[in-house]
Amino acid sequence: MLNMKKNKERRIEGHRIKNAFSIESLVFLIAFGVLFGYIGSQMGGTHMISTMMNTAYTLLTKTVLYIMAIAVLAGSISALLTEFGIVAALNKLISPLMGPLYGMPGATVVGILTTYMSDNPAILTLSRDVNFKRYFKKYQMPALTNIGTAFGMGLIVTAFMMSLTPLGGGSFIGAAIIGNVGAIFGSIVSTRLMLMKTKKVFGTEECAPIRDGAPKIGLNERIIKEGNAGSRTMDAILSGGKNGVEMGLAIIPGVLIICTIVLILTNGVGATGVYTGSAYEGIGLLPKLVDKIDFIITPLFGFSSPEAISVPLTALGAAGAAIGLIPELVKNGLASGNDIAVFTAMCMCWSGYLSTHVAMMDSLNFRELTGRAIFSHTIGGLCAGITAHLLYIIIF
Repeated sequence: MLNMKKNKERRIEGHRIKNAFSIESLVFLIAFGVLFGYIGSQMGGTHMISTMMNTAYTLLTKTVLYIMAIAVLAGSISALLTEFGIVAALNKLISPLMGPLYGMPGATVVGILTTYMSDNPAILTLSRDVNFKRYFKKYQMPALTNIGTAFGMGLIVTAFMMSLTPLGGGSFIGAAIIGNVGAIFGSIVSTRLMLMKTKKVFGTEECAPIRDGAPKIGLNERIIKEGNAGSRTMDAILSGGKNGVEMGLAIIPGVLIICTIVLILTNGVGATGVYTGSAYEGIGLLPKLVDKIDFIITPLFGFSSPEAISVPLTALGAAGAAIGLIPELVKNGLASGNDIAVFTAMCMCWSGYLSTHVAMMDSLNFRELTGRAIFSHTIGGLCAGITAHLLYIIIF
C-alpha cells in the first residue's frame, strides 16, 4: 500500500525530503487532471495538444528569439555604458532620486532605460556585470526583476498606443503618457513590496555577490578591460552580447510553459468559430471568470466594456500579444481614452511577468523568492492601472 500520510518534511544536507508519495501528490494529480480535463473537454484532446505545441513553437520562434535578439543588443549597449563610466556617473547623479522613491541605487536607472527601450529580461545582462552589481546590496538584487519588468517594452507599448486613432478623431497621446505615469507608480509599489521581503531575508548590510576573482574596489573606481579604447569597445560589445544570448536561453522554459497556459485560458476559439489546433486558440475561461466580478473591476479601472479585460489578462503572459488586441477594441468602440491609459500602464508594468519572472529570478540565483516577486508585481500592476484610471478622470 502507498503511504498516504501527511508527513513532515525534513532536511538532509540542505535538501528537502518528503515521502515518495503523499497527500500532496494526490492533490496535484487531481488538480492537474481537472485543469487539462476541462480544457480538453472544451477543445477536444487532439486539438488541445496540437494548440499547446503550436503555441509553444510560435512563442519560441516569434517571441523568444525576438527577445533574445533584443537582449543581445541591449547587453552590448549596457556593457559599453558600464565600460566607459556612464553607469558610475548615473549612479552619482540619480541616487538622490532613486533612493527615496525605490530604495535602490542610482545605477538602477540604466536598467530602467534598457528595459524601457527593449524588454524586461534585458536587465539581466546588466546584473551580470561586475561594474553594475557593485553598487547594490544583496537584498536589492532580487528587486531588479520587479523594477526591470515594470518598464519592459515601455517604448514599444507607448509608441503603439500613440499610433492608434480614436473613433471620433483626435489621438491617444495624452492617455499613453498618463499610462506611463501609472506604470511608474506601479513600479514603485512592486519594488518596495519586494524589498520589504528581501530585507528580512538578507539584511541590509551584505553586498551583492561578485564572481570569484573580481577585484575589491571602491565606488569611486571601476574595472575596465585590457587594451586601448577600440579593443575595449569591441570586447564590451561582444561580451555584453554573449550575456544576452545566455539570458535569452534562460527565459525559454518560462515563456513557453507559462505563456502557453495563460493564452489558452484567455483566448477564444478564433475567427473560424471551431477549434483547429492552431496556435493561440483557447477556451476563454479567464474573461468569463472576470465577468463575475465586473462590479469590482469597473470602478477600479473604468473599462468601457467587459472585453477590455482581455488586454491586461493577456499582458500577464505577453505584452506584445496584449497590445495586438487593442486595435480591434478601438475599431469597435469598445475602448476609450481611459482604457488606453489603463492598457498602457498595465501592459507596460506587467509586460508578461508571469512568463518571465520565474526565469529571471532563476537567472539571478534567487529562485526561492519567485513567489514573492510575482505577488509584489501583481499588486504593482493593479496599482498602475488604478492610478492611470484616476489620473485620466482628474485630467480629462
